[in-house]
Amino acid sequence: MLRIDGLSAWYGEAQALRDVSLHVDKGEIVTLVGRNGAGKTTLLRSLMGLHHGTSGTVRFMDEDISALNPHKRARRGLGYVPDDRGIFATLSVEENLTLPPGMGPDPWSLERVYETFPRLKERRRFPGTKLSGGEQQMLALARVLRTGARLLLCDEPTEGLSPLIVQQIGEILREVKAAGVTVLLIEQNVHFAATVADRHHLLAEGRIVESMDNDEVRAREDELLQYLGI
Repeated sequence: MLRIDGLSAWYGEAQALRDVSLHVDKGEIVTLVGRNGAGKTTLLRSLMGLHHGTSGTVRFMDEDISALNPHKRARRGLGYVPDDRGIFATLSVEENLTLPPGMGPDPWSLERVYETFPRLKERRRFPGTKLSGGEQQMLALARVLRTGARLLLCDEPTEGLSPLIVQQIGEILREVKAAGVTVLLIEQNVHFAATVADRHHLLAEGRIVESMDNDEVRAREDELLQYLGI
């Protein structure tokens, strides 16, 4: 579904990504793991067309989208869930969900969203300011699914959440995968990542330095946690 070849990115003179190549197959959840400053968020922003100053090729559904603007990538079925969640704090849950238009090939109905996220249905009249961190993260995920995204680019969806909410986010990601949505996920919690993802890429100084399956992640969890400084 997604293939990246030789992607590099710069902030002025500073190079943030260095010749990154990877692929994500349809229906997979793939994680990007690395220390702060490794280039993970820059990679997602570059895939969405939000970061300029890049080189390399990005192919989505066998189409070269490297030169497309963000809104055209969204229409193809790419969806970005940033680490700050980006919800409209003064709007209600339902207003947040109904404001973005359906752009992708298979936008989720409000009923489908509420079936997958029953907590949001309970909170549909609440403004964003009255939601917990976990509820805000659910809303951020649901809003992108409403647009019809076929591939979610998720930036640390479990950061700062309680273990119970992290477990709920994991269940939601598995449900999203079962519904046919593909996910490229930034995740520092390697234990959580091994429970939801199929493969993992370790980034360091803008490069992919290692790729691992779940068995390798579980066997090296203590080593990875120490490396990540967690």
